[in-house]
Amino acid sequence: MDEKKIKITFPNGKVMETAYRTRISDILENFEVPKDSIYAVKINNKVYSLEKHLKYSAKVEPVLYDSKEGIAIYRRSLCLLLATAAYHIYPNHRLLVGHSLGSGYYYTLDTENPINEADIKAMEQEMKALVKMNLPVESSFVSYDEAVELIEKSGLTETRKQMNYNCPPRVRINTISDFSDLYFGPLVPFTGMLQHFELMQYREGFLLRFPKSNDQTKIPDFVDQPKLFELYKKYKTWGKRLGVTSVASLNELIITRKINDFIDITETLQEKCISDIASQIAERKTVRVVLIAGPSSSGKTTTSKKLALELQALGYIPKVISLDCYYVDHSRTPVDENGEPDYECLEALDVELLNKNLVDLFAGKEVIIPTYNFSTGTQSFNEKNKMHLKEHEILIMEGIHGLNDKLTPKVPAEYKFKIYLSALTQLNLDDHNRIPTSDNRLIRRIVRDSQFRGKPAAGTIAMWPSVRRGEAQYIFPFSNNADAVLNTALDYELSVLKVYAEPLLKCVKPCEPEYSEACRLLHFLEQFCSIAPTAVPPRSIMREFIGGSAFKY
Repeated sequence: MDEKKIKITFPNGKVMETAYRTRISDILENFEVPKDSIYAVKINNKVYSLEKHLKYSAKVEPVLYDSKEGIAIYRRSLCLLLATAAYHIYPNHRLLVGHSLGSGYYYTLDTENPINEADIKAMEQEMKALVKMNLPVESSFVSYDEAVELIEKSGLTETRKQMNYNCPPRVRINTISDFSDLYFGPLVPFTGMLQHFELMQYREGFLLRFPKSNDQTKIPDFVDQPKLFELYKKYKTWGKRLGVTSVASLNELIITRKINDFIDITETLQEKCISDIASQIAERKTVRVVLIAGPSSSGKTTTSKKLALELQALGYIPKVISLDCYYVDHSRTPVDENGEPDYECLEALDVELLNKNLVDLFAGKEVIIPTYNFSTGTQSFNEKNKMHLKEHEILIMEGIHGLNDKLTPKVPAEYKFKIYLSALTQLNLDDHNRIPTSDNRLIRRIVRDSQFRGKPAAGTIAMWPSVRRGEAQYIFPFSNNADAVLNTALDYELSVLKVYAEPLLKCVKPCEPEYSEACRLLHFLEQFCSIAPTAVPPRSIMREFIGGSAFKY
C-alpha cells in the first residue's frame, strides 16, 4: 500500500505533497525565510510548535520572530528559562510571577530575606549557561498522575492546586533540562535562541526584561510606572489576606459555593476606591473638571457614572461632557499610515473649541456643546445643548486623551483632577503564568461588541492590534500624570465572561486569520470555572459588558 500523502500550501502559493506525519521542522526551507527567524508555524491559522507532525492537508505559514505570535513565543520561552534557572539555584523556594512593567515581568521569590543583587546575578548567569548549552525545549504529553508528580517535584504549589479543577487524562508539559511546567502555548525549540534578556532588581523583587517588538536584539531603557506598581502591590496584598491569589483559589470558591461572598467583597472594595477618589476631589476644593482616561474596555463609562454618584453624595452636581462631541468634521480628520481616518490621535478632536468652551464655562458663561454624527462624519450645534455651570456643579469628561495636558492647555492645573483606569487583576493563572491585562480587556470587548454592536469575535480580534497601538501611543505614556489610579478589574470577572465569550470564540473559523487568537483565548478561559451571570450585581462594572446594568448608557 502506498504511503498516505497530504498536500501543503505555502504562503507563496507553492503546493507540495508530503508524507503523512511529516515534521514541520523538516520542511522549513520551503518558507523562503531564514530558518532561525522561524519560531513556530500556523497550520490553517492555528499556531503550533516546529515539532508538530502534519496529519492533514493544510495551508502552512511561518511564525517569524518579529510577529505578534513570535514575540509572545519568545517571552513565554524566556519565562520557562527563568523558572528553570530559579529551580536550579533556589530549589526550595518558589518563583512567583507578577504583572508586566517596563518591557518586562515582575517576579518575586518566597524567601525569608529580601532578594538582592547577588541572587539576581546568580539566576541570570544560570539562564545564560542554559542558553549557551542550547538545550532542547521539549513538549510532551504525560498521564495526569505523572504530570502531578512532575509538578509536585518542581514545587509549583498553585499549579498543582489548579490541577484539581482541570483534570484531563493526559497533560501537556514543557521541559528544559530537569524542570517541567504546564504547557500554555508553543515555545522556541532550543534555549540557544533566547539570547536577549536581562534581570533587574526592582523593589522587593526583580524584572525579567526583554526586547521590544521593533528591535529583537536590544533591551529598551527602563521606564518606571510607580503608580501602577503601587496599585498592583495594594491589590496583591489584599488578595493574600483573602487567600485568593490564583485561578485555582478562585475555582475553589466556585466549586465550594463560597463565591457570592467573594463577589460582594470584590465589588465593595471597588466602590470604596471610587468613594476615596471622590473624597480626594472634594478635598482639593478647586477642582472644576474630572478627566478620566484608560485603555479600551477599562470601564470608563460605568466608572464615570459611579463617580458621579459618589460626588453627589458629597454635595456636588456632576455634569458629563463626552469628548466624542468634539470630533472634527470628517474632512479635517487626520489619516494614518494606511490612509485611513485616525480617530485615535489628539488632532481628531477640536481641541481649540473644547478649551474655549471649558474656559467660558468656568467663567460662568453659557456655551453650546457640539454634537458629532458618526454616520455623516459632521459636527453640528443645537440650542438644546446649552450648558452653564452653577455653584457646586462639576464636569466629568472621559476619553483616551484625558491625561494628556495638550487636551486642556488653557485650563489651569488646579481646576483639573485626572484619573487613570487599569483593569489590573492581581490573580495569576498559576505560579509562573500571569493573566495579561490586555487579555482581560480583549475578552470584555469581545463580549460587549457582540452584546451591543452585533460584531462577531473575529471582527473584534481583527481590530484589536490597532486599538493596542493607539493605547501605546496616546494613553500609557501619560499614566504617571494621573492624580489617582483606579483598578477596574474584578477578580471574579473572567469566570463570568467565560459564559459569553466561549461560544463567540468557537464561532471563529479555521479559514479566518483570527483563528489562532481565538484558540489561544479559549485555552486561557479553560482554566476558569464558570460563574452564572445572575451573580453579578446590577451596578457592577461587569454589566457594562454583559448587559443588565442598573445604569443607562
